[in-house]
Amino acid sequence: MAREKGRKLVAQNRKARHDYHIEDVFEAGLVLQGTEVKSLRAGHATLVDGYADVKDGEVWLHGVHIPEYTEGTWTNHEPRRKRKLLLHRNEISKLIGKTKEGGLTLVPLSLYFKDGYAKVEIALARGRKAYDKRQAIAERDAKREAERATGRRAKGYSD
Repeated sequence: MAREKGRKLVAQNRKARHDYHIEDVFEAGLVLQGTEVKSLRAGHATLVDGYADVKDGEVWLHGVHIPEYTEGTWTNHEPRRKRKLLLHRNEISKLIGKTKEGGLTLVPLSLYFKDGYAKVEIALARGRKAYDKRQAIAERDAKREAERATGRRAKGYSD
Protein backbone atom coordinates (compact mmCIF):
# COMPACT_ATOMS: atom_id res chain seq x y z
CA MET A 1 0.00 0.00 0.00
CA ALA A 2 1.35 3.44 -0.93
CA ARG A 3 2.19 5.88 1.84
CA GLU A 4 -0.38 8.65 2.08
CA LYS A 5 0.69 12.23 1.42
CA GLY A 6 -0.68 15.57 2.54
CA ARG A 7 -2.69 16.62 5.57
CA LYS A 8 -5.98 15.06 6.70
CA LEU A 9 -7.75 16.98 9.46
CA VAL A 10 -9.34 14.79 12.17
CA ALA A 11 -10.46 17.32 14.82
CA GLN A 12 -10.25 21.04 15.40
CA ASN A 13 -10.68 23.10 18.58
CA ARG A 14 -12.45 26.25 17.36
CA LYS A 15 -13.40 27.27 20.89
CA ALA A 16 -9.71 27.61 21.83
CA ARG A 17 -9.22 30.45 19.34
CA HIS A 18 -12.20 32.22 20.93
CA ASP A 19 -11.27 31.63 24.58
CA TYR A 20 -7.50 32.22 24.28
CA HIS A 21 -5.10 34.66 22.69
CA ILE A 22 -2.69 32.45 20.71
CA GLU A 23 0.96 33.50 21.14
CA ASP A 24 2.96 30.64 19.60
CA VAL A 25 2.06 27.39 17.80
CA PHE A 26 3.97 24.08 17.82
CA GLU A 27 3.49 20.87 15.84
CA ALA A 28 4.00 17.71 17.89
CA GLY A 29 3.82 14.00 17.19
CA LEU A 30 1.67 11.73 19.35
CA VAL A 31 2.49 8.41 21.00
CA LEU A 32 -0.63 6.32 20.29
CA GLN A 33 -1.81 2.75 20.64
CA GLY A 34 -3.04 0.78 17.62
CA THR A 35 -6.76 1.14 18.24
CA GLU A 36 -6.34 4.90 18.81
CA VAL A 37 -4.85 5.27 15.34
CA LYS A 38 -7.71 3.29 13.81
CA SER A 39 -10.27 5.43 15.64
CA LEU A 40 -8.54 8.62 14.46
CA ARG A 41 -8.43 7.39 10.87
CA ALA A 42 -12.20 6.92 11.12
CA GLY A 43 -12.35 10.63 12.01
CA HIS A 44 -13.33 10.44 15.68
CA ALA A 45 -11.77 12.75 18.30
CA THR A 46 -12.69 15.68 20.55
CA LEU A 47 -10.24 18.38 21.62
CA VAL A 48 -12.62 20.63 23.60
CA ASP A 49 -11.46 19.75 27.13
CA GLY A 50 -7.85 19.12 26.15
CA TYR A 51 -4.72 20.76 27.51
CA ALA A 52 -1.02 19.96 27.58
CA ASP A 53 1.31 19.83 30.55
CA VAL A 54 5.11 19.71 30.93
CA LYS A 55 6.35 17.18 33.52
CA ASP A 56 9.91 15.94 34.03
CA GLY A 57 11.08 17.29 30.67
CA GLU A 58 8.24 15.59 28.76
CA VAL A 59 5.05 17.10 27.35
CA TRP A 60 1.77 15.27 28.02
CA LEU A 61 -1.65 15.79 26.43
CA HIS A 62 -4.59 15.46 28.84
CA GLY A 63 -8.35 15.44 28.33
CA VAL A 64 -8.43 14.68 24.60
CA HIS A 65 -11.19 12.19 23.90
CA ILE A 66 -10.44 9.52 21.28
CA PRO A 67 -13.38 7.08 21.46
CA GLU A 68 -12.81 3.34 21.54
CA TYR A 69 -12.48 1.66 18.17
CA THR A 70 -15.78 -0.08 17.40
CA GLU A 71 -14.09 -3.13 15.86
CA GLY A 72 -11.59 -3.40 18.74
CA THR A 73 -11.47 -6.25 21.22
CA TRP A 74 -10.17 -6.44 24.79
CA THR A 75 -7.04 -4.62 23.54
CA ASN A 76 -8.99 -1.37 23.11
CA HIS A 77 -7.57 1.82 24.60
CA GLU A 78 -8.91 4.09 27.35
CA PRO A 79 -10.66 7.08 25.66
CA ARG A 80 -9.31 9.90 27.88
CA ARG A 81 -5.85 8.62 28.81
CA LYS A 82 -2.91 11.01 28.86
CA ARG A 83 -0.74 10.83 25.77
CA LYS A 84 2.91 11.73 25.35
CA LEU A 85 3.78 14.42 22.80
CA LEU A 86 6.92 14.22 20.71
CA LEU A 87 8.79 17.53 20.45
CA HIS A 88 12.41 18.58 19.99
CA ARG A 89 14.42 19.22 23.15
CA ASN A 90 14.78 22.96 22.44
CA GLU A 91 11.00 23.29 21.89
CA ILE A 92 10.35 21.56 25.23
CA SER A 93 12.78 23.86 27.04
CA LYS A 94 11.08 26.88 25.44
CA LEU A 95 7.69 25.57 26.60
CA ILE A 96 9.01 24.99 30.13
CA GLY A 97 10.27 28.58 30.31
CA LYS A 98 7.07 30.09 28.91
CA THR A 99 4.64 28.04 31.01
CA LYS A 100 6.52 28.98 34.18
CA GLU A 101 5.41 32.56 33.43
CA GLY A 102 2.01 33.33 34.83
CA GLY A 103 -1.08 33.12 32.66
CA LEU A 104 0.24 30.96 29.81
CA THR A 105 -1.13 27.51 29.07
CA LEU A 106 -0.80 24.85 26.36
CA VAL A 107 -3.97 24.19 24.37
CA PRO A 108 -4.46 21.76 21.46
CA LEU A 109 -5.76 23.50 18.33
CA SER A 110 -6.05 20.66 15.84
CA LEU A 111 -5.41 16.94 15.42
CA TYR A 112 -4.48 15.64 11.97
CA PHE A 113 -2.51 13.15 9.93
CA LYS A 114 0.52 14.54 8.07
CA ASP A 115 2.16 12.15 5.61
CA GLY A 116 0.68 9.21 7.52
CA TYR A 117 1.76 10.32 11.01
CA ALA A 118 -0.65 11.55 13.70
CA LYS A 119 0.18 15.13 14.70
CA VAL A 120 -1.32 17.64 17.10
CA GLU A 121 -0.96 21.41 16.84
CA ILE A 122 -0.56 22.87 20.33
CA ALA A 123 -0.56 26.57 21.12
CA LEU A 124 1.03 28.59 23.86
CA ALA A 125 -1.99 30.68 24.81
CA ARG A 126 -3.12 33.34 27.26
CA GLY A 127 -6.71 33.30 28.49
CA ARG A 128 -9.03 36.07 27.30
CA LYS A 129 -11.32 38.06 29.52
CA ALA A 130 -15.03 38.41 28.64
CA TYR A 131 -14.57 41.96 27.32
CA ASP A 132 -11.69 40.80 25.11
CA LYS A 133 -13.96 38.14 23.59
CA ARG A 134 -16.68 40.71 22.89
CA GLN A 135 -14.15 43.06 21.33
CA ALA A 136 -12.77 40.27 19.10
CA ILE A 137 -16.31 39.41 17.95
CA ALA A 138 -17.05 43.08 17.20
CA GLU A 139 -13.81 43.42 15.18
CA ARG A 140 -14.58 40.26 13.22
CA ASP A 141 -18.12 41.43 12.44
CA ALA A 142 -16.89 44.88 11.36
CA LYS A 143 -14.29 43.30 9.07
CA ARG A 144 -16.92 40.96 7.58
CA GLU A 145 -19.31 43.87 6.95
CA ALA A 146 -16.56 45.93 5.28
CA GLU A 147 -15.72 43.00 2.99
CA ARG A 148 -19.41 42.62 2.10
CA ALA A 149 -19.70 46.32 1.28
CA THR A 150 -16.60 46.30 -0.95
CA GLY A 151 -17.86 43.12 -2.63
CA ARG A 152 -21.24 44.68 -3.36
CA ARG A 153 -19.60 47.86 -4.68
CA ALA A 154 -17.29 45.80 -6.93
CA LYS A 155 -20.29 44.00 -8.40
CA GLY A 156 -22.02 47.31 -9.14
CA TYR A 157 -24.72 47.24 -6.46
CA SER A 158 -25.46 50.44 -4.59
CA ASP A 159 -26.09 50.65 -0.85
